[in-house]
Amino acid sequence: MNQNSRATTKRRTRLLSLDLMRGIALLGILLVNMISFHAPFLYIDPLAWWSGDLNHYTYIFIDVFIQASFYPLFALLFGYSIVLFQEGSLAKGLQFYRVAVRRLLFLLIIGIIHMVFVWHGDILITYAICGLLLLLFLRLSSRGLVWCGILLYSIPNLLFGLLIFAAESMAPSENLTTGDPVAASTSVAVYQNGQWIEIMNQRIHDWLQVNNPASFLFLILTILPLFLVGAGAAKNNWAGNFYLYKRPMCYVLIFLLPFGLLLKSFPYFFEQTAAADYFQDLFGGVFLAISYAISIAFLACNERVVKVIMPFAAVGRMSISNYLFQSVLLTTVFYGYGLGYYGKVSLFTGSVGAVLVFALQIILSNWWLNRYHFGPVEWVWRNVTYLESQKWRKKNK
Repeated sequence: MNQNSRATTKRRTRLLSLDLMRGIALLGILLVNMISFHAPFLYIDPLAWWSGDLNHYTYIFIDVFIQASFYPLFALLFGYSIVLFQEGSLAKGLQFYRVAVRRLLFLLIIGIIHMVFVWHGDILITYAICGLLLLLFLRLSSRGLVWCGILLYSIPNLLFGLLIFAAESMAPSENLTTGDPVAASTSVAVYQNGQWIEIMNQRIHDWLQVNNPASFLFLILTILPLFLVGAGAAKNNWAGNFYLYKRPMCYVLIFLLPFGLLLKSFPYFFEQTAAADYFQDLFGGVFLAISYAISIAFLACNERVVKVIMPFAAVGRMSISNYLFQSVLLTTVFYGYGLGYYGKVSLFTGSVGAVLVFALQIILSNWWLNRYHFGPVEWVWRNVTYLESQKWRKKNK
């Protein structure tokens, strides 16, 4: 009985740590996504699009501390969760690969609906495809998954970054300019005042700008390796046995956090180049993501701190519902078929709005999970995964 009690406590601690990471990651993701919700971020230089020190400092803060750091953290957690799902499926006597494929294909359908009818910045399609590819690697050991992920991420991205650096060295440009004024103006006109079908066409066009065959291969080579590393950590029960890794994790944090911040800050202290931007996000972002994961794991070990940040865990427990809620709410606020505020909001105002929306999600998520076992989308997802109705409402609620 005592052993069962300790096992249950360890599992709850592990899940709490992961849910806190998901919840905090969703805040970071929202702060970055908010820029695309209310402005043509794909086609602009943010420091030129918005004037004023307050907007500039807001963007620099997001670019250094948040941009390209919380999507990697969420990708690590997604890989981790697939192994947890595998363990749970096998414990129930289910055929894991069959239910996992069904689960990921339904996520793909959700992502396609999200992209076509709600927002062009969908990440669920890529996650579903990378998740299906991850299934091919799950027979590897914990160490094999981690090293496969590290090599698959570092080698092609390092080589590509060096190629960019070499190309710039041989033919240096006077300035690194980003943006397409015509495309930006078109986006503002369509999203701000367009009809539903016009907005949908623009949405699909914008999605294809990021998800063309070449860039999609790039996404696979950046997200799939993180899934592999997360899956390897799960096989080694990293979160559940974190107390065993505190000392080495402390050393990793001491190294990765300042080095990640240095890489993320590099373009602001030296000449801005494509190579600097590439290494800033592809390596600096991942180093910070790992640093954030370790930091949150340390915080989860402190009962006093956990009481303060516990509300974030509820957001993390229903992460897909909250992710989709953000898109539905904010596109309604900014797009022409809603309030039409697209292109009318400053970067600082939008960021404050993101924090307020997330605060609302904390309240709603905690209220919801006091009454239901799962978020609404998670409940439907589980029904499709297991092909049977799942218990939803809690008793006496």
